Amino acid sequence: MVLHYKNTPVFYKDDGRGDVVLLLHGFLENSSMWDNLKPIIKETHRVVTVDLLGHGQTGCLGYIHTMEDMANAVFAVLDHLKIKNFTVVGHSMGGYVALALAKKTPKSINGLCLMNSTYIADDTERKTIRERANEMAKINFESVVRLSFTNLFSSESRITYKDEMEAALTIALQTSLQGYIAAQKGMSARFDAFEFFKTLKAKKLIIIGRKDPIIHYDRILKDTDGTDIVCEALAYGHMSHIENKSELSYIINHFVE
Repeated sequence: MVLHYKNTPVFYKDDGRGDVVLLLHGFLENSSMWDNLKPIIKETHRVVTVDLLGHGQTGCLGYIHTMEDMANAVFAVLDHLKIKNFTVVGHSMGGYVALALAKKTPKSINGLCLMNSTYIADDTERKTIRERANEMAKINFESVVRLSFTNLFSSESRITYKDEMEAALTIALQTSLQGYIAAQKGMSARFDAFEFFKTLKAKKLIIIGRKDPIIHYDRILKDTDGTDIVCEALAYGHMSHIENKSELSYIINHFVE
């Protein structure tokens, strides 16, 4: 289904019945990343998935998509569907969007799961990496996407899940250059959200890959110690929906119950 938001098509799916679970994909992904997990959740819940700005079948609004821009587009879908309360699971960039959405409508959030994601803002080094990637993408988009995407997987997973990785890479390469650049700029511009996340009145979960090259594993465990934020550590890298399917399904299904 498509909702037109600010003259831009926003693609979403709405399946099942019950309490609402909103699933938000990551950078260079689209809502199809949830295809294995969604059938399990929708046995007992209503599941909404959305293609974020510049990804999948959703268009671009400009040359920077802040996490707030993306959250506003998602909120437009929820408002259209008359959804008032929900649990949200966000993978990677989807987690950043989930935090922005929770800031916009904190009383609507029953639970928030950061899956291979973080509340920590980009540091100077990470911002520089994003800027360089954007410049390189203008010259050779496919090479940049292939390199950055492959690095999200642990070395073992690149062998074990080679076919799944190639399928996900095919989807990543369908992202437009504008969507790529706009998302990178938006992720670079976000602020640290730890204090907000810590005080949010909702069920909170962070799923971390022990070999994730992007997420600060040790810092997150230290930050969340003594808080009501639950951390679940999985083996391998950044792509738990591919690298840890069965464990992830169990954890998320338990979280949304």
